[in-house]
Amino acid sequence: MKHILLIKEIYLEAFKNLGSFFIRNLFKIFTWFCLACLVIVLYAFIFRVATGFAFD
Repeated sequence: MKHILLIKEIYLEAFKNLGSFFIRNLFKIFTWFCLACLVIVLYAFIFRVATGFAFD
């Protein structure tokens, strides 16, 4: 639980003094987009491993 709170604090601190409203929200959207892409990649990899895909 301590790690999740630390990650949350780092996330909030990164966007605190970033600049204009547009840039701040653009970076937040980009962060969530990258996180979603990472989750999709991890899901695809775990699915391939679970179904016995041969990595040749």
